Amino acid sequence: MRTGESGPGRRTGARTGSRAPADSPSGRQVEGVPTGHPADTGSGERPAPAVRAARAAVSVSFAVHGTASGTFATRIPWLREHLGLSPGWLGLALVFMTVGASAAMPLSARLAHRYGPRRALAAVSLACCAGLALPPLAPALGWLCLALFVYGCGLGLMDVAMNAQGVRVEAAYGRSVMSGLHGLWSVGTLVGGAGGVVAAHAGLDARVHLGVAAPLLAAVAVVAARWTPGGDGWGARRPDVADGADGDDTAGEAGEPGEAQAPPRFALPSRGVLAIGLLGFCAVFAEGASMDWSGIYLADVTGAGPGPAASAYTAFACTMALARLCGDAVVRRFGPVATVRVGGVLASAGAALVVAARTPPAAVAGFALIGVGIAVIVPLCFAAAGRLSAAAPGQGIAGVATLAYASGLAAPAAVGWIAESTSLSVSFAVVTALLLALPVAARVLRT
Repeated sequence: MRTGESGPGRRTGARTGSRAPADSPSGRQVEGVPTGHPADTGSGERPAPAVRAARAAVSVSFAVHGTASGTFATRIPWLREHLGLSPGWLGLALVFMTVGASAAMPLSARLAHRYGPRRALAAVSLACCAGLALPPLAPALGWLCLALFVYGCGLGLMDVAMNAQGVRVEAAYGRSVMSGLHGLWSVGTLVGGAGGVVAAHAGLDARVHLGVAAPLLAAVAVVAARWTPGGDGWGARRPDVADGADGDDTAGEAGEPGEAQAPPRFALPSRGVLAIGLLGFCAVFAEGASMDWSGIYLADVTGAGPGPAASAYTAFACTMALARLCGDAVVRRFGPVATVRVGGVLASAGAALVVAARTPPAAVAGFALIGVGIAVIVPLCFAAAGRLSAAAPGQGIAGVATLAYASGLAAPAAVGWIAESTSLSVSFAVVTALLLALPVAARVLRT
């Protein structure tokens, strides 16, 4: 939602030079990166050093967030065994993590407005990593729910803050970079998951594992935040920031010339953000269903053993990570709308193959196709929401992220409920139907 302007008489997001096509991210200069240098808009000119440094720093933030998520996921079995929880009680506790993330996300834009996006990202990164160490310290179910709620708040705040910084970097580049950033998040989950598997097999106590991982990740994230875009267009441009200095814009006193209105603590998403969020909802639903149920599908439907069953998740996660890392080049070549349409067709074909599969290789191939097809959709949704809310990208991103988190929460449960009444094949037929909506709904990314 469009909530303000940057500087007197100039709207954030205006691009100097030629106008960007409607089907590609517009190249915009943002506060906190130098404006005297051309962005890399496909002309072959390299972006300014501070812009490249900002991209690298935001990339590290994404990787840290993914590593924290992957690390925690591998220690969930330890939590269940340590506290003696049934699957139902464990599921209830994990809901608190999603509730915390959804509750905190709308606050991220206000933090960026009050303290500047760089300082806000550093603070919420610290909160996220600190929260990672809390769940294994819980002595009982109630404390675990509280710890997961706090950890979820940190995850949600960092998620929105780093995606908002990604939108700013993409604007400075004048071309798609969000898919690559999310690709590094996926790589981070794989790295964190691999480390967690090693720690679990070694019998390392989760309190020690997460207690060591949390400060290490926090240190990396806070240092990286130092180099991310420092201003957000909330006040008059400072000369030192415009020259590429490391200063961090914060909100000025109310009433200063050009001062944008503070984002509300809570606001319903605009119609455009809601449409983009629903597109992301469909993609994340397929992602959540595939991540949580692919192994069970192979075991129950195709009769696969433990090894082949686990390979379904590996194929899905690896193809998604690779597709995201390569996705920016595809988006630059064909534009976000065409990319999502083709991706939706691939993902739908993959889900249909899963439904029809009765042998492990066919099902694994289907899940791999789903991973490729949906890989770039969520990054493009975040980028589009940030451009719709140019003056406060975190506000639009929070709306999309909230719907995405809700989808990630609903998908595993919905697949289970449908399978309980019918079969897993019918559950993934529903997933196929949702994926078929992607090619049709892709036009909402024309922002």
